[in-house]
Amino acid sequence: MTPTPETELTPEQLSKARLRLWLKLLRASGRIEDEVRRRLRSDLDWTLPRFDVMSVLARQPEGMKMNEISKKLRVSNGNITGIVDKLTEEGLTLRVPVPGDRRAHKVCLTPKGEDVFAEHAAIHEGWINGILGGLNSDDIEGMIRRLDQLDLTLDEGR
Repeated sequence: MTPTPETELTPEQLSKARLRLWLKLLRASGRIEDEVRRRLRSDLDWTLPRFDVMSVLARQPEGMKMNEISKKLRVSNGNITGIVDKLTEEGLTLRVPVPGDRRAHKVCLTPKGEDVFAEHAAIHEGWINGILGGLNSDDIEGMIRRLDQLDLTLDEGR
């Protein structure tokens, strides 16, 4: 039964509807992520974790500590360390000591890293535009409003 605005769902129906919503969100997100991963690998010989690390660093030009990167991306410090090691070897990132803390370093993009990321980000934006090309501006704005509401609801549950 598909409810109309005039009908109310029972608590059980609402619970099932929320479960369906969650599964649809997972499926849509997974499909988009799978396609982006595939294109990063095939078109740029890159990985999504590398792209994600560089994306976080591009938004923080002053750099970030490793634990801040891992917290932002919700992955382990070990995962970030391996990625940053490779990016540093390639001259895309730089570790800079944190004044007053001999053990801590901030990671930032090098000028070469900024250029590479800018190029990859523009390509990525084109992919997302194409993948979501079937959505018009009303669809997009409506989904953004609803997802913002979801974020607020999730924040309230913490």
